[in-house]
Amino acid sequence: MSMLEVIALHAGDAERAEAGGADRIELLGTMDDDGLSPEPALVDKVRRATSIQIRPMVRLRAGFGTDGGEATRLKGLISSYLDAGADGVVLGFINGHSEVDVEVVTELVGEAEFPWTFHRAVDHCLNLNRAWATLLTLPRLDQVLTAGSARGVEQGLDDLLTRARSNERIAQLVMVGGGLKAEHVPWLVRAGVRAFHIGSPARPGGSYKAWVDSDLVRTWRTLIDDTIGHERSRNV
Repeated sequence: MSMLEVIALHAGDAERAEAGGADRIELLGTMDDDGLSPEPALVDKVRRATSIQIRPMVRLRAGFGTDGGEATRLKGLISSYLDAGADGVVLGFINGHSEVDVEVVTELVGEAEFPWTFHRAVDHCLNLNRAWATLLTLPRLDQVLTAGSARGVEQGLDDLLTRARSNERIAQLVMVGGGLKAEHVPWLVRAGVRAFHIGSPARPGGSYKAWVDSDLVRTWRTLIDDTIGHERSRNV
């Protein structure tokens, strides 16, 4: 099994991502501050336009912190997203000690049954080993979007490879994104990673002013599937 997730900003992006073979979209309202929450009405519109999985971003401001008042608002937003047809959500918060904010995250995901992604807030934690140990305890977390470094995959690749090789559960959770390049994929697949996230590489010129291009998405789909297939045959 593999996962290709593509950032979408509107229904047109989602349709083109699906046409290119994406498994899921991360739906954003805007790319401001590295991606903020969409309106629930947009989730509904995208749901009617595509059949692949949708996970909206749950984040209303810059940074990775929040407070009790905003958390209440975020819980309402999650409920609205699910009602509009989202399959899960993307969220992630760290506290004043630059550690995973377990209290806030647990409050947001509650006891409901939806799956969710912890986003790149993990790359901003002070102690990555401690952060990952914490993530492994969170309920229904099935993906962690990470570049291995706050500066991107180029700088975080070695950490990603080491971490994925050291723990099969982590390898299953990791979804690599944030400066991901085609040449990174074989190394990551060899380490056991099977989930990949692209934003600008799915767009002409790498610009978010351009819509997602289905041919670019298909290029990544083919690369991932062929690389995983080659790895399987190598290990037979």
